[in-house]
Amino acid sequence: MKILVVGGGGREHAIIKKIKLNKDVKEIFALPGNGGMASDATLVPIGATEIDKIVDFALSSKIDYAIVAPDDPLVLGAVDALEAAGIPCFGPRACAAIIEGSKVFSKNLMKKYGIPTAEYEVFNSADEALKYLDTAPIPTVIKADGLALGKGVIIAMTREEAKAAVLSIMEDKVFGKSGDNIVIEEFLTGPEVSVLSFTDGEVVVPMISSQDHKRAHDNDEGLNTGGMGTVAPNPYYTPEIADICMEKIFIPTIEAMKAEGRTFKGCLYFGLMLTKDGPKVIEYNCRFGDPETQVVLPLLESDLLTVMKATTFGTLKDTEVKFSDKNACCVIMASKGYPEKYDKGFEIKIDPSVADKVYVAGARLEGDKLLTNGGRVLGATETADTLEAAIAGAYALVDKIHFDNAFWRRDIGKRALMAKESK
Repeated sequence: MKILVVGGGGREHAIIKKIKLNKDVKEIFALPGNGGMASDATLVPIGATEIDKIVDFALSSKIDYAIVAPDDPLVLGAVDALEAAGIPCFGPRACAAIIEGSKVFSKNLMKKYGIPTAEYEVFNSADEALKYLDTAPIPTVIKADGLALGKGVIIAMTREEAKAAVLSIMEDKVFGKSGDNIVIEEFLTGPEVSVLSFTDGEVVVPMISSQDHKRAHDNDEGLNTGGMGTVAPNPYYTPEIADICMEKIFIPTIEAMKAEGRTFKGCLYFGLMLTKDGPKVIEYNCRFGDPETQVVLPLLESDLLTVMKATTFGTLKDTEVKFSDKNACCVIMASKGYPEKYDKGFEIKIDPSVADKVYVAGARLEGDKLLTNGGRVLGATETADTLEAAIAGAYALVDKIHFDNAFWRRDIGKRALMAKESK
Protein backbone atom coordinates (compact mmCIF):
# COMPACT_ATOMS: atom_id res chain seq x y z
CA MET A 1 0.00 0.00 0.00
CA LYS A 2 0.99 3.60 -0.61
CA ILE A 3 0.09 5.88 2.29
CA LEU A 4 -0.09 9.67 2.32
CA VAL A 5 0.20 11.55 5.63
CA VAL A 6 -0.72 15.24 5.61
CA GLY A 7 1.17 17.31 8.20
CA GLY A 8 4.70 17.98 9.37
CA GLY A 9 5.02 17.80 13.15
CA GLY A 10 5.86 15.39 15.95
CA ARG A 11 2.31 14.00 15.88
CA GLU A 12 2.70 13.07 12.23
CA HIS A 13 6.10 11.51 12.88
CA ALA A 14 4.56 9.33 15.60
CA ILE A 15 1.79 8.26 13.22
CA ILE A 16 4.28 7.47 10.46
CA LYS A 17 6.52 5.39 12.72
CA LYS A 18 3.51 3.33 13.82
CA ILE A 19 2.10 2.95 10.29
CA LYS A 20 5.48 1.65 9.09
CA LEU A 21 5.01 -1.45 11.23
CA ASN A 22 2.23 -2.69 8.95
CA LYS A 23 3.78 -5.22 6.56
CA ASP A 24 1.45 -4.18 3.72
CA VAL A 25 2.75 -0.60 3.73
CA LYS A 26 5.28 -0.22 0.93
CA GLU A 27 5.73 3.56 0.83
CA ILE A 28 4.75 6.54 2.99
CA PHE A 29 4.65 10.12 1.72
CA ALA A 30 4.64 13.05 4.18
CA LEU A 31 3.22 16.37 2.93
CA PRO A 32 5.15 18.46 3.78
CA GLY A 33 6.77 16.47 6.60
CA ASN A 34 10.02 17.74 8.11
CA GLY A 35 13.69 16.86 7.84
CA GLY A 36 13.57 14.57 10.84
CA MET A 37 11.10 12.27 9.08
CA ALA A 38 13.25 11.72 6.00
CA SER A 39 14.38 8.24 7.08
CA ASP A 40 10.78 7.14 7.70
CA ALA A 41 8.88 8.72 4.79
CA THR A 42 9.33 10.43 1.44
CA LEU A 43 9.00 14.18 1.96
CA VAL A 44 6.87 16.09 -0.54
CA PRO A 45 7.08 19.92 -0.52
CA ILE A 46 3.32 20.53 -0.54
CA GLY A 47 1.79 22.49 2.33
CA ALA A 48 -0.85 20.88 4.54
CA THR A 49 -3.51 23.39 3.44
CA GLU A 50 -2.73 23.23 -0.31
CA ILE A 51 -5.66 20.91 -0.82
CA ASP A 52 -5.82 20.95 -4.62
CA LYS A 53 -2.12 20.08 -4.83
CA ILE A 54 -2.54 17.34 -2.23
CA VAL A 55 -5.34 15.75 -4.27
CA ASP A 56 -3.34 16.02 -7.51
CA PHE A 57 -0.34 14.37 -5.86
CA ALA A 58 -2.47 11.61 -4.35
CA LEU A 59 -3.99 10.81 -7.73
CA SER A 60 -0.74 10.94 -9.68
CA SER A 61 1.04 8.79 -7.08
CA LYS A 62 -1.80 6.27 -6.87
CA ILE A 63 -2.19 6.67 -3.12
CA ASP A 64 -4.23 3.89 -1.50
CA TYR A 65 -5.06 5.63 1.78
CA ALA A 66 -4.60 9.14 3.16
CA ILE A 67 -4.27 10.30 6.76
CA VAL A 68 -5.06 13.98 7.35
CA ALA A 69 -3.61 14.83 10.77
CA PRO A 70 -3.68 18.64 11.43
CA ASP A 71 -6.74 20.76 12.21
CA ASP A 72 -6.43 23.34 9.42
CA PRO A 73 -6.73 21.01 6.40
CA LEU A 74 -9.50 19.04 8.14
CA VAL A 75 -11.56 22.19 8.73
CA LEU A 76 -10.84 23.33 5.17
CA GLY A 77 -12.19 20.09 3.73
CA ALA A 78 -9.13 18.04 2.79
CA VAL A 79 -10.91 14.77 3.55
CA ASP A 80 -13.93 15.84 1.46
CA ALA A 81 -11.67 16.64 -1.50
CA LEU A 82 -9.63 13.43 -1.28
CA GLU A 83 -12.72 11.27 -0.91
CA ALA A 84 -14.35 13.01 -3.87
CA ALA A 85 -11.28 11.96 -5.86
CA GLY A 86 -11.81 8.35 -4.77
CA ILE A 87 -9.12 8.18 -2.07
CA PRO A 88 -10.24 6.81 1.31
CA CYS A 89 -9.12 8.90 4.29
CA PHE A 90 -8.64 8.89 8.02
CA GLY A 91 -10.14 12.03 9.48
CA PRO A 92 -13.46 13.87 9.63
CA ARG A 93 -15.07 15.75 6.77
CA ALA A 94 -15.30 19.54 7.13
CA CYS A 95 -18.90 19.41 8.39
CA ALA A 96 -17.71 17.35 11.37
CA ALA A 97 -14.33 19.04 11.85
CA ILE A 98 -16.29 22.17 12.81
CA ILE A 99 -16.41 20.67 16.31
CA GLU A 100 -12.90 22.09 16.66
CA GLY A 101 -13.12 24.74 13.96
CA SER A 102 -15.75 26.72 15.87
CA LYS A 103 -15.85 27.06 19.66
CA VAL A 104 -19.31 28.61 19.31
CA PHE A 105 -20.56 25.53 17.46
CA SER A 106 -19.10 23.08 19.98
CA LYS A 107 -20.41 24.98 23.01
CA ASN A 108 -23.87 25.25 21.49
CA LEU A 109 -23.78 21.53 20.63
CA MET A 110 -22.99 20.62 24.23
CA LYS A 111 -25.72 22.90 25.53
CA LYS A 112 -28.31 21.46 23.12
CA TYR A 113 -27.52 17.85 23.96
CA GLY A 114 -26.82 18.18 27.68
CA ILE A 115 -23.12 17.36 27.54
CA PRO A 116 -21.40 18.73 30.68
CA THR A 117 -19.24 21.79 30.06
CA ALA A 118 -18.53 25.22 31.52
CA GLU A 119 -21.25 27.88 31.51
CA TYR A 120 -20.68 30.39 28.71
CA GLU A 121 -21.84 33.36 26.65
CA VAL A 122 -21.16 34.10 22.98
CA PHE A 123 -20.38 37.58 21.60
CA ASN A 124 -19.85 39.06 18.14
CA SER A 125 -19.44 42.61 19.46
CA ALA A 126 -16.52 43.80 21.58
CA ASP A 127 -18.73 46.44 23.22
CA GLU A 128 -21.27 43.82 24.34
CA ALA A 129 -18.51 41.55 25.62
CA LEU A 130 -16.91 44.37 27.62
CA LYS A 131 -20.28 45.28 29.09
CA TYR A 132 -20.84 41.67 30.14
CA LEU A 133 -17.42 41.59 31.82
CA ASP A 134 -18.42 44.47 34.13
CA THR A 135 -20.37 41.95 36.21
CA ALA A 136 -19.16 38.52 35.03
CA PRO A 137 -17.55 36.14 37.54
CA ILE A 138 -13.75 36.41 37.67
CA PRO A 139 -11.48 34.56 36.87
CA THR A 140 -12.91 33.83 33.43
CA VAL A 141 -11.84 32.25 30.16
CA ILE A 142 -11.87 34.08 26.81
CA LYS A 143 -11.81 31.94 23.65
CA ALA A 144 -11.51 32.95 20.02
CA ASP A 145 -14.17 31.12 18.02
CA GLY A 146 -11.94 29.72 15.26
CA LEU A 147 -8.61 27.97 14.95
CA ALA A 148 -5.65 29.86 16.40
CA LEU A 149 -2.73 27.39 16.45
CA GLY A 150 -3.83 26.23 19.88
CA LYS A 151 -3.27 29.71 21.33
CA GLY A 152 -6.75 31.23 21.09
CA VAL A 153 -7.60 30.70 24.76
CA ILE A 154 -6.82 33.30 27.42
CA ILE A 155 -7.37 32.70 31.14
CA ALA A 156 -8.03 36.09 32.72
CA MET A 157 -7.46 36.33 36.47
CA THR A 158 -8.72 39.93 36.73
CA ARG A 159 -11.45 42.00 35.10
CA GLU A 160 -8.77 44.18 33.47
CA GLU A 161 -7.04 41.14 31.94
CA ALA A 162 -10.38 39.87 30.65
CA LYS A 163 -11.21 43.17 28.96
CA ALA A 164 -7.72 43.43 27.49
CA ALA A 165 -8.14 39.91 26.07
CA VAL A 166 -11.44 40.85 24.42
CA LEU A 167 -9.91 43.93 22.78
CA SER A 168 -6.83 41.96 21.69
CA ILE A 169 -8.91 39.22 20.06
CA MET A 170 -11.84 41.21 18.66
CA GLU A 171 -10.35 44.64 17.90
CA ASP A 172 -6.63 44.00 17.35
CA LYS A 173 -7.38 40.68 15.59
CA VAL A 174 -4.33 38.92 17.05
CA PHE A 175 -5.88 35.65 15.83
CA GLY A 176 -7.28 37.10 12.61
CA LYS A 177 -10.84 36.18 11.62
CA SER A 178 -10.86 33.50 14.34
CA GLY A 179 -11.65 36.37 16.72
CA ASP A 180 -14.73 37.69 14.90
CA ASN A 181 -16.77 35.84 17.53
CA ILE A 182 -15.69 34.91 21.03
CA VAL A 183 -16.82 32.68 23.88
CA ILE A 184 -16.57 33.94 27.45
CA GLU A 185 -16.73 30.96 29.71
CA GLU A 186 -16.84 29.90 33.34
CA PHE A 187 -13.42 29.26 34.90
CA LEU A 188 -13.31 25.60 35.96
CA THR A 189 -10.83 24.02 38.35
CA GLY A 190 -9.58 20.47 38.75
CA PRO A 191 -7.14 18.05 37.11
CA GLU A 192 -7.07 18.13 33.32
CA VAL A 193 -7.22 14.95 31.25
CA SER A 194 -6.78 14.37 27.53
CA VAL A 195 -8.62 11.40 26.00
CA LEU A 196 -8.16 10.67 22.32
CA SER A 197 -10.70 8.33 20.76
CA PHE A 198 -11.22 6.36 17.58
CA THR A 199 -14.71 6.60 16.12
CA ASP A 200 -16.46 5.56 12.93
CA GLY A 201 -19.49 7.68 13.74
CA GLU A 202 -21.37 4.77 15.32
CA VAL A 203 -19.10 3.53 18.09
CA VAL A 204 -16.38 5.32 20.03
CA VAL A 205 -13.26 3.61 21.40
CA PRO A 206 -11.28 5.75 23.85
CA MET A 207 -7.49 5.46 23.81
CA ILE A 208 -5.23 5.59 26.85
CA SER A 209 -5.68 8.82 28.81
CA SER A 210 -2.84 11.32 29.03
CA GLN A 211 -1.73 14.46 30.86
CA ASP A 212 -0.28 17.39 28.93
CA HIS A 213 2.01 20.12 30.31
CA LYS A 214 1.15 23.37 28.52
CA ARG A 215 3.24 25.96 30.32
CA ALA A 216 6.74 26.66 29.01
CA HIS A 217 8.61 26.33 32.30
CA ASP A 218 8.84 24.15 35.38
CA ASN A 219 6.13 24.31 38.05
CA ASP A 220 3.62 25.30 35.35
CA GLU A 221 5.09 28.76 35.01
CA GLY A 222 5.54 30.83 31.87
CA LEU A 223 3.44 31.18 28.73
CA ASN A 224 1.13 28.58 27.29
CA THR A 225 2.73 26.48 24.55
CA GLY A 226 1.61 23.75 22.20
CA GLY A 227 2.70 21.30 24.91
CA MET A 228 6.04 20.67 26.61
CA GLY A 229 5.51 17.03 27.46
CA THR A 230 3.01 14.32 28.29
CA VAL A 231 2.55 11.20 30.37
CA ALA A 232 0.14 8.31 29.93
CA PRO A 233 -1.99 7.00 31.45
CA ASN A 234 -3.24 9.95 33.49
CA PRO A 235 -3.53 8.78 37.14
CA TYR A 236 -6.45 11.13 37.79
CA TYR A 237 -8.52 9.28 35.17
CA THR A 238 -9.85 6.32 37.13
CA PRO A 239 -12.01 3.50 35.71
CA GLU A 240 -15.00 5.04 37.51
CA ILE A 241 -14.43 8.41 35.85
CA ALA A 242 -13.89 6.69 32.51
CA ASP A 243 -17.31 5.05 32.81
CA ILE A 244 -18.94 8.41 33.58
CA CYS A 245 -17.21 10.02 30.59
CA MET A 246 -18.31 7.24 28.26
CA GLU A 247 -21.94 7.54 29.38
CA LYS A 248 -22.26 11.32 29.69
CA ILE A 249 -19.70 12.73 27.25
CA PHE A 250 -18.21 10.36 24.65
CA ILE A 251 -21.28 8.52 23.39
CA PRO A 252 -23.56 11.59 23.64
CA THR A 253 -21.08 13.62 21.56
CA ILE A 254 -20.90 11.03 18.79
CA GLU A 255 -24.69 10.71 18.77
CA ALA A 256 -25.15 14.50 18.82
CA MET A 257 -22.92 14.93 15.78
CA LYS A 258 -24.81 12.20 13.95
CA ALA A 259 -28.14 13.81 14.86
CA GLU A 260 -26.87 17.11 13.44
CA GLY A 261 -26.04 15.44 10.12
CA ARG A 262 -22.32 15.79 10.88
CA THR A 263 -21.24 12.18 11.48
CA PHE A 264 -17.71 12.23 12.87
CA LYS A 265 -15.13 9.69 11.69
CA GLY A 266 -11.48 9.63 12.70
CA CYS A 267 -9.90 10.73 15.96
CA LEU A 268 -12.00 12.86 18.30
CA TYR A 269 -10.02 14.43 21.15
CA PHE A 270 -11.77 15.17 24.42
CA GLY A 271 -10.09 17.80 26.61
CA LEU A 272 -11.62 17.24 30.03
CA MET A 273 -11.52 18.82 33.46
CA LEU A 274 -12.37 16.72 36.49
CA THR A 275 -14.31 19.24 38.55
CA LYS A 276 -15.97 18.78 41.94
CA ASP A 277 -19.23 18.40 39.99
CA GLY A 278 -17.81 15.66 37.77
CA PRO A 279 -15.96 15.59 34.44
CA LYS A 280 -16.67 18.43 32.01
CA VAL A 281 -15.53 19.14 28.46
CA ILE A 282 -13.05 22.01 28.12
CA GLU A 283 -12.57 21.52 24.39
CA TYR A 284 -12.90 19.14 21.47
CA ASN A 285 -10.21 18.61 18.85
CA CYS A 286 -11.03 16.97 15.53
CA ARG A 287 -7.71 15.11 15.36
CA PHE A 288 -4.87 13.53 17.33
CA GLY A 289 -3.37 15.89 19.91
CA ASP A 290 0.27 16.91 19.92
CA PRO A 291 2.21 15.82 22.00
CA GLU A 292 -0.42 13.40 23.40
CA THR A 293 -0.03 11.23 20.30
CA GLN A 294 3.64 10.70 21.15
CA VAL A 295 2.72 8.85 24.38
CA VAL A 296 -0.53 7.22 23.33
CA LEU A 297 0.55 5.52 20.08
CA PRO A 298 3.64 3.82 21.56
CA LEU A 299 1.22 2.06 23.94
CA LEU A 300 -1.06 0.87 21.12
CA GLU A 301 -0.57 -2.86 20.56
CA SER A 302 -3.09 -3.20 17.72
CA ASP A 303 -2.12 -2.27 14.17
CA LEU A 304 -2.76 1.46 13.75
CA LEU A 305 -3.52 1.39 10.03
CA THR A 306 -6.08 -1.39 10.53
CA VAL A 307 -7.85 0.64 13.22
CA MET A 308 -7.75 3.81 11.12
CA LYS A 309 -9.30 2.03 8.14
CA ALA A 310 -12.01 0.67 10.44
CA THR A 311 -13.03 4.25 11.31
CA THR A 312 -13.20 5.07 7.61
CA PHE A 313 -15.21 2.06 6.55
CA GLY A 314 -17.49 1.77 9.59
CA THR A 315 -16.14 -1.51 10.99
CA LEU A 316 -14.75 -0.30 14.30
CA LYS A 317 -17.09 -2.49 16.38
CA ASP A 318 -15.50 -5.57 14.77
CA THR A 319 -11.90 -4.33 15.14
CA GLU A 320 -9.66 -5.01 18.14
CA VAL A 321 -8.16 -1.89 19.68
CA LYS A 322 -5.72 -3.01 22.36
CA PHE A 323 -3.35 -0.95 24.47
CA SER A 324 -0.43 -1.99 26.64
CA ASP A 325 -0.74 -1.65 30.41
CA LYS A 326 2.63 0.13 30.50
CA ASN A 327 3.31 3.83 31.11
CA ALA A 328 4.80 6.39 28.73
CA CYS A 329 6.47 9.78 29.09
CA CYS A 330 7.36 12.28 26.37
CA VAL A 331 9.70 15.22 27.01
CA ILE A 332 9.65 18.00 24.42
CA MET A 333 12.95 19.64 23.56
CA ALA A 334 12.32 23.19 22.34
CA SER A 335 14.25 26.20 21.08
CA LYS A 336 15.20 28.72 23.77
CA GLY A 337 12.70 31.59 23.63
CA TYR A 338 9.72 29.46 22.54
CA PRO A 339 6.77 30.21 22.42
CA GLU A 340 7.94 33.74 21.60
CA LYS A 341 11.08 34.64 19.61
CA TYR A 342 13.72 31.98 19.04
CA ASP A 343 16.64 31.30 16.72
CA LYS A 344 16.77 28.48 14.15
CA GLY A 345 19.43 26.62 12.22
CA PHE A 346 21.32 24.75 14.97
CA GLU A 347 22.52 21.23 14.18
CA ILE A 348 20.62 18.44 15.91
CA LYS A 349 22.61 15.38 16.96
CA ILE A 350 20.63 12.31 17.98
CA ASP A 351 22.42 9.21 19.23
CA PRO A 352 21.46 6.48 16.70
CA SER A 353 20.66 4.11 19.58
CA VAL A 354 17.64 6.24 20.60
CA ALA A 355 16.44 7.47 17.19
CA ASP A 356 13.43 5.14 17.11
CA LYS A 357 12.08 6.81 20.28
CA VAL A 358 12.43 10.38 18.96
CA TYR A 359 9.62 12.21 17.16
CA VAL A 360 10.85 15.23 15.24
CA ALA A 361 8.60 18.29 14.96
CA GLY A 362 10.59 21.35 13.90
CA ALA A 363 13.62 20.49 11.77
CA ARG A 364 14.97 20.72 8.24
CA LEU A 365 17.66 18.94 6.30
CA GLU A 366 20.63 20.82 4.89
CA GLY A 367 22.79 18.31 3.08
CA ASP A 368 23.23 15.50 5.57
CA LYS A 369 22.74 17.75 8.59
CA LEU A 370 19.50 18.03 10.55
CA LEU A 371 18.92 21.62 11.72
CA THR A 372 16.40 23.16 14.12
CA ASN A 373 13.54 24.86 12.29
CA GLY A 374 10.81 25.47 14.86
CA GLY A 375 9.87 26.22 18.44
CA ARG A 376 9.15 22.67 19.52
CA VAL A 377 11.99 20.74 17.91
CA LEU A 378 11.39 17.13 18.96
CA GLY A 379 9.94 14.82 21.57
CA ALA A 380 11.68 11.93 23.30
CA THR A 381 9.36 9.15 24.48
CA GLU A 382 10.04 6.17 26.71
CA THR A 383 7.67 3.40 27.78
CA ALA A 384 8.14 1.34 30.94
CA ASP A 385 6.29 -0.81 33.46
CA THR A 386 6.00 2.10 35.91
CA LEU A 387 5.47 5.81 35.50
CA GLU A 388 8.66 6.51 37.47
CA ALA A 389 10.70 4.39 35.06
CA ALA A 390 9.07 5.94 31.99
CA ILE A 391 9.87 9.46 33.22
CA ALA A 392 13.47 8.55 34.09
CA GLY A 393 13.83 6.84 30.71
CA ALA A 394 12.53 9.84 28.77
CA TYR A 395 15.05 12.13 30.46
CA ALA A 396 17.80 9.59 29.76
CA LEU A 397 16.87 9.88 26.07
CA VAL A 398 17.13 13.68 26.28
CA ASP A 399 20.71 13.27 27.51
CA LYS A 400 21.54 11.59 24.18
CA ILE A 401 20.18 14.43 22.04
CA HIS A 402 22.00 17.74 21.54
CA PHE A 403 21.47 21.08 19.80
CA ASP A 404 22.44 24.62 20.75
CA ASN A 405 19.81 26.76 22.50
CA ALA A 406 17.83 23.69 23.57
CA PHE A 407 15.56 23.89 26.59
CA TRP A 408 13.07 21.53 28.17
CA ARG A 409 11.04 21.23 31.32
CA ARG A 410 12.60 19.17 34.10
CA ASP A 411 9.34 18.26 35.81
CA ILE A 412 7.28 16.39 33.20
CA GLY A 413 5.20 13.83 35.08
CA LYS A 414 5.80 15.33 38.52
CA ARG A 415 2.11 16.08 39.09
CA ALA A 416 1.15 12.60 37.91
CA LEU A 417 3.58 11.00 40.35
CA MET A 418 2.18 13.11 43.20
CA ALA A 419 -1.34 12.02 42.25
CA LYS A 420 -0.32 8.37 42.32
CA GLU A 421 1.39 8.75 45.70
CA SER A 422 -1.67 10.46 47.22
CA LYS A 423 -3.95 7.52 46.38
